[in-house]
Amino acid sequence: MGRLPEDDNTITAAVITGEHMFDVPGFHAAFRSMSDVDYYAQSLENFVADLGGARDEYDVLVFYNFHRPAPDARTAEALESLGETSQGIVVLHHALLAFPEWPRWSQVCGIDDRTFGYHMDQRVPVQVADPDHPITTGLADWELPDETYTMSSAEEGSRILLTTDHARSMRTLAWTRRFGKSRVFCFQSGHDNAAYADPGFRTVLHRGIRWAAGAL
Repeated sequence: MGRLPEDDNTITAAVITGEHMFDVPGFHAAFRSMSDVDYYAQSLENFVADLGGARDEYDVLVFYNFHRPAPDARTAEALESLGETSQGIVVLHHALLAFPEWPRWSQVCGIDDRTFGYHMDQRVPVQVADPDHPITTGLADWELPDETYTMSSAEEGSRILLTTDHARSMRTLAWTRRFGKSRVFCFQSGHDNAAYADPGFRTVLHRGIRWAAGAL
């Protein structure tokens, strides 16, 4: 018997964190603004332990963790099931940098070389590269206050949604891809409350979660 409520109008999301500090009230406020997303914030360790027996029931997994070593055997076993079902995957901000020595995570993200630099407190001009995708339809370009990463951009096999010409940023900011049977949405933005509270950021993240869950 399932542990999560069943409601066709609500998306259940595991929001997986760890190994990186963040503004807890601001981060949770962004998710509370999504009336159709029932989110369950948890550390990666709790996700792997799965004491509630619900790991496979979530509609979408939102990764916001920053674990740097390769995953241990237990964590790898839990994450290696990604893509085996239609469970959606969202990789948010510093989760793009997690597990840098683990090729499987690079395949999820669609970036082979995830060596990076970073720049705090930037004003990032965001350009809508694909106005026809459900995540970006109707959006106009805007400026987002956020941290940037200097790293390789999303590669072949990804559909690029948002870009920037900021000199201290990777070019691709948001993209979608497939990993096995899963829809994957990657979003480089989301360092602190300056970004969390931004209406454009919230819209893109909300739509990205919905799209990954197959609800958009």
